[in-house]
Amino acid sequence: MCFMCAPALACDYPDEGNMPLRRAVAKVRYLPETEAWAAEMHKAGTAVQYALRLDQPRREHGRCYWPVELRADGKLWRVLYVTPDGKVLKN
Repeated sequence: MCFMCAPALACDYPDEGNMPLRRAVAKVRYLPETEAWAAEMHKAGTAVQYALRLDQPRREHGRCYWPVELRADGKLWRVLYVTPDGKVLKN
């Protein structure tokens, strides 16, 4: 019988305080298409939220990605995935 615990599936968290979290959100927030969407939402009077989900990492080809959810008025617009080091972004 084989048992797996949830922490084994989590991404390694770089020892840099809260910088990895800020870097991951910034990587998504400052994409041209994200900035255009956020500007459109703000003009419409809608609040924009960026939610980094550390509890739902994705692993592909040996690399771990954190999902960043982009929401407006509580509705999900898009989810992008960023490595904890902030170097790789994917849809």
